[in-house]
Amino acid sequence: MLSLGSRNSDVTRLQQALQAKGFSPQGADGAFGRNTRAAVVAFQRANRLQADGVVGRDTAAKLFGSRERKYFDGVSDFTPAPGTRPAPGARPGPTPGSASRLVNTVRQVEREMPGTGRCAAAVNEAVRRTYGVNMWGHANQVDNNLPRSHFREVNLSLEEALRRPGLVLTWERTNTRLGRVYGHTAITTGDGRTSVSDYSEADTLAASRRMGRQGLRVFEPIR
Repeated sequence: MLSLGSRNSDVTRLQQALQAKGFSPQGADGAFGRNTRAAVVAFQRANRLQADGVVGRDTAAKLFGSRERKYFDGVSDFTPAPGTRPAPGARPGPTPGSASRLVNTVRQVEREMPGTGRCAAAVNEAVRRTYGVNMWGHANQVDNNLPRSHFREVNLSLEEALRRPGLVLTWERTNTRLGRVYGHTAITTGDGRTSVSDYSEADTLAASRRMGRQGLRVFEPIR
């Protein structure tokens, strides 16, 4: 999946395809910015697809043909198609399916968790099960404990992050008694609203405002 904030050679390929079909992203620089998103939305509307500005399997099939669908299967970025070369300075995206596995795992962990108040325990366990790495610490320690061999920090707003699946969100503090000490953490589902830890939060944007969450950091899986 490609969305606002993605940056690699496949974004360049996306921009070139949009331009060829008459939906100008105003350049092919390999950076998925607001102009590229606007072009994607226009293309989706013209082809009666969900106009969410995210290039998933159905949008990719319309742009590139059905054989390309596998490169857009539920991950926050994707591995370049065979024969393509990364743009200069680009970093590799996650292994296909890794973000989806993390979402599915945290949902399973949530079902197993008794009660709430254990957001860090749920995220730590989901990371451990998905990637086989040990995790520990409170919610405001998760950002420093995530293995950099498997995750990298990305500069996204909360609204942008919620549109991408499998991102780990951490907040330094909230306005609750425990939140002022331990913060909060969760994993995005990619639907633009929901995040999951020891419970499923249906509207994370609204909850973040209501609970005065501060110090957001966002991490995406890279393998």
